[in-house]
Amino acid sequence: MIPTSEADVVAAVADAAAKREPLLVQGNGSKMGMLRPVQAARALSTSGLSGISLYAPKELIISAQAGTPLQVVENTLAEAGQYLIAEPPDLSAIVGASPMPQTIGGVVATNLSGPRRVTWGAMRDHVMGVRAVTGRAEIIRSGGRVLKNVTGLDLCKLLTGSHGTLGVITEITLKVLPAPEASGTLAIRGLDAVAAVAVLSDALGSPYSVSGAAWLPADAAMRVDGLEADGQSVALIRIEDFAPSVDYRIGRLRDQFGLPGMTVLDTATSRAVWRAVADARPLAVGDAVWRVSVRPSAGPAVLQAVRDHGLSAFLDWGGGLVWLSGAADETVHAAIEAAVTRSGGTWMLVRAPDQLRQVVQVVPPEAPALARITRQVKASLDPAGILNPGRLYAGM
Repeated sequence: MIPTSEADVVAAVADAAAKREPLLVQGNGSKMGMLRPVQAARALSTSGLSGISLYAPKELIISAQAGTPLQVVENTLAEAGQYLIAEPPDLSAIVGASPMPQTIGGVVATNLSGPRRVTWGAMRDHVMGVRAVTGRAEIIRSGGRVLKNVTGLDLCKLLTGSHGTLGVITEITLKVLPAPEASGTLAIRGLDAVAAVAVLSDALGSPYSVSGAAWLPADAAMRVDGLEADGQSVALIRIEDFAPSVDYRIGRLRDQFGLPGMTVLDTATSRAVWRAVADARPLAVGDAVWRVSVRPSAGPAVLQAVRDHGLSAFLDWGGGLVWLSGAADETVHAAIEAAVTRSGGTWMLVRAPDQLRQVVQVVPPEAPALARITRQVKASLDPAGILNPGRLYAGM
């Protein structure tokens, strides 16, 4: 079903709750291959809830219905010289191309964030307000349409990243920022993962406002147009701002490191390269893809721990985001799970055949105390358990 109004969503959820029929909640279905497959009697798509409901460029605020295509939101902002801070990625190359574009609601529901997250925060940090329909068929509203608002219980952060398990998001309000005039990237070739993360850490800790820090091993670098890696690994450090400021700060970083194999990518090349990094295009996509989040210094250790499994990989977020791809095998999954657990991190199974997604944990299990809170929140917002059951955790 494709409701065209919030009232239609309420009616659809009320009917499903009364019949205790599970609902597959989605936007355009562009992320259906992520996490655990949902067994549902019917689907509820928010794609019929489309359109920008408020845009106040001077207030740095935009509101849109959940089914609004992400590209529509980005194009509207670009016309006013603004952008979405979290740099949401397009993972269609990983989860499988969808005939329909991803929606702003899908981006928020999955908390997808790109390279800029390392300095500007995740998508949930920029969600100022949200409207949603709970599994009780009740409309909830949290936050507001101004930067300074008192939200009480912050349901914005609770719903962002909940993958449709707590409510059907119907409208979102986001904070935005002026888009930078220029982008420059310092590319350093030939560093191994450990040395690269040390350089990236120094850059992020510098006073030069670095907005992107990634490391691509040689095979990954070859898949990105414009890098001219010459068969070597490439560490990437991005700065965005006014053109003179970018040139100055890139120059200072270049002098600071004084390493061989350094080149500077111009604005057009820099933007294309970071778009590829955001969308995980440096990966050689296998049957399964994992998205691992650890402290940046632990990124190389995770790569080392799984080195014998023939995985394609690269690092983003200064080493804190590890992309891995390879065979859809329980042994490989267990090795990744063990390596990430030792590093105190977390993981998400982004792509895999249903056979694997149904039998392994697609996100780490929660500590008992936190798991109890999660069950209580789920029971409060979706007592009949009809919204995307099992998406994150089996049986819930």
